[in-house]
Amino acid sequence: MGILPQLILNSIIAGAIYSMVALGFNLIYSTTRFFDLGYGAITAVGGYTVFWLYKLHGVNLPLSILVAIVVAGLIGVLADVLVYRRLRARRASTMVLLVASLGVFTMLQAVIAIIFSSQFQTLSSGGSKVYGVWGGAITEIQLIILCTAIVVMLLLGVFLKYTRFGRAIRAVGDDEEVARVVGINTNKIIRFVFFVSAGIGGLSGLLVGFDTGIEPTMGLNLLLKGVIAAIVGGIGSVWGGVLGAFFLGFVENFGIWQISGEWKDAIAFALLIVFLLFRPQGLIKK
Repeated sequence: MGILPQLILNSIIAGAIYSMVALGFNLIYSTTRFFDLGYGAITAVGGYTVFWLYKLHGVNLPLSILVAIVVAGLIGVLADVLVYRRLRARRASTMVLLVASLGVFTMLQAVIAIIFSSQFQTLSSGGSKVYGVWGGAITEIQLIILCTAIVVMLLLGVFLKYTRFGRAIRAVGDDEEVARVVGINTNKIIRFVFFVSAGIGGLSGLLVGFDTGIEPTMGLNLLLKGVIAAIVGGIGSVWGGVLGAFFLGFVENFGIWQISGEWKDAIAFALLIVFLLFRPQGLIKK
């Protein structure tokens, strides 16, 4: 197994995970114009729903995954209906919404820890098959993560560009007031955006759970990487987030080639600072 092919594969897998998190995060931001930190905890909801259904109660795996995506999506909608929409109606600032989303994140994370404890858990039942690719190695679950990320990107891209509902989402993101004036039900659109984004977040969380395991705090790391990917790629640009995610994956993995893996997060934040200083609009300007 060569080191270079393995680094490329690791970068692609990391980019696939980050891209799914960034897709949901950027979709919410491009529509509502605020950083939804609560989105991070929802990724853990997906993982723990599968854990409760599949591992603890023996429910069929595909059904468990489907239920997890729906549960994550509904919690995203619930957060919007109970918290964010009320604040938007009062014309709260983005800073108030940011603090409120931090409260949602903390509450969800605490509820998960109370119900399931803070102990690390695994979702996979046994060893995963390993395939040789380009002289490197990739596990079966990592291959599934990559394929899932590609499918989610394509489906979301087609939906946003070619469907009437997708065009309505883009219209709300461009100008919510104008969209409302021309007859678009903006609250309905935003609820849908929260459902889809949270569903994507839940899916990414459960896939990470099958690959490396789950713990209540897992959402924080995924959120931070998703935010960095979104900013590096171009905040508010759905495809910019995907590009930023893969760029971040490559920078992280090649950055730790000759040094300790503990520097991985430091490299990610160094990349964020470089972009904030020299290219704040990201790789793709919306």
